[in-house]
Amino acid sequence: IQGHAEDLPFDDKVFDASMAILTIHHWSDQQKGLSEMRRVTRGPVVLLTFDPDHRGFWLLDYFPELAALDDTQMPKLADYERLLGQVKISTVPVPHDCTDGFMAAYWRRPSAYLDPKIRAAISPFWALGDISEQLNKLAQDLDDGTWAERYADLAELGEYDAGYRLVVAS
Repeated sequence: IQGHAEDLPFDDKVFDASMAILTIHHWSDQQKGLSEMRRVTRGPVVLLTFDPDHRGFWLLDYFPELAALDDTQMPKLADYERLLGQVKISTVPVPHDCTDGFMAAYWRRPSAYLDPKIRAAISPFWALGDISEQLNKLAQDLDDGTWAERYADLAELGEYDAGYRLVVAS
């Protein structure tokens, strides 16, 4: 079945639950997409998303443009309650050895962000244009130990709050 989030090809309330995982920033009309999820779902609507107000991820020190991109692409957490009704929002920490490949999966393995294949699989990097200067700065900081010194506290963490949130509307 092919369709768009904004125009799901299903009758009303045909699914027990619906889920969207790190996808809402790709929708052309987020309000319509969420409305469609609610329309086709009898039970919970579940979203794994990102809190655009979370600014703690070290990658923003090298790519500050990502924060502005988040501001334009990601709904504020308060928007989910307005669009879906009562919601429960939970933090989803990222394990240090995460293998999924989304933006913060490599938070404790910073050299991964230097790999063009890894960046090609992370959609926000697609919108940044020429990032060679930022990549050179990250590579330099990794080579001379600046990154390890600046973010030494991360080496001890098994998981990290990079701003991912589970939003559940019942």
